Amino acid sequence: MLYKKIQALFHPERYHGWGRTKKYFEGWYYKVLTADENHAFAFIPGIAMDDDGNRQAFIQILDGKKQTADYIKFPADEFSSRSDKFQTKIAGNTFELDQITLNLPYASGVLQFRNTVPWPNYWYSPGIMGPYSFVPFMECYHGILSLDHEITGVMKIDQTEIDFSGGRGYIEKDWGHSFPSAYIWMQSNHFSKTEISFKASVAKIPWIGSSFTGFIAGLYFDNKLIQFTTYNSTELIRSFTDPEKVELILENKKYRLEVLAYRDHATELASPIAGFMDGRISESMNSKMEIKLQEKGSGNVLFHDTGRNTALEVAGKIEEIMTDGNK
Repeated sequence: MLYKKIQALFHPERYHGWGRTKKYFEGWYYKVLTADENHAFAFIPGIAMDDDGNRQAFIQILDGKKQTADYIKFPADEFSSRSDKFQTKIAGNTFELDQITLNLPYASGVLQFRNTVPWPNYWYSPGIMGPYSFVPFMECYHGILSLDHEITGVMKIDQTEIDFSGGRGYIEKDWGHSFPSAYIWMQSNHFSKTEISFKASVAKIPWIGSSFTGFIAGLYFDNKLIQFTTYNSTELIRSFTDPEKVELILENKKYRLEVLAYRDHATELASPIAGFMDGRISESMNSKMEIKLQEKGSGNVLFHDTGRNTALEVAGKIEEIMTDGNK
């Protein structure tokens, strides 16, 4: 069991719940869009365990265009995951890094993913959590399996065959016992050119009887990833949201990042509280964001573009992570 846990620590994409029997959740998030961008879905498989040891597996399906969501429960013993590589199965449904297979009454088919772009993973900084990966008491851990990739395959959804070939996808995951009490999360890999992706999150992080505002952002373009994180000397200059927009400004030694996201109608999803999926969050997949990356030394604008089909969540006591500082 210990060996499986150590393997998972250095492979964020793999299952981390070895030996856990209560107050624990783990879920993967597959965002897929067709080439014409007329269809957008998120497939979210996972496992949940409450404080009393009650367990259930689940698959959530979010239709971003119709703004509907389905939560399908399964007995926990129909959930299995390998320890030597990332492969999770729930009943007859299989989830991997390079493909998913669904056999549900509402959705069935196979989607394959090519040229996935993971967040860099080093022995001293496993994935997007960086050195916080080694902290054993975090409320929620996060992983990025692929910032961007190409999709092939057909999925039959609600009696309609949808060809995803030529579309773009994104994969991430969360595990722990609860989502943060306040957070902002956004992601898009649909910009003026392909092979561009952006992801950012700001959250209230419980910490040894207190808390701090943690943040992670990454802009992938021109085959490189520019990172803005709590642990790489980045400063969160501005974090602000109202019913219409979300604003973020982050700076590190080399770059200034400005993000303006426009909120759209959101769909309710189940979220974890103390392990079980009893919470509710709302996610939009139709938002837009404007991103500007500037080199601090020269003042040159290295990137300025608008992201479409932006997934956006604003949840909890958001005033706890807002700062109106601006410079």
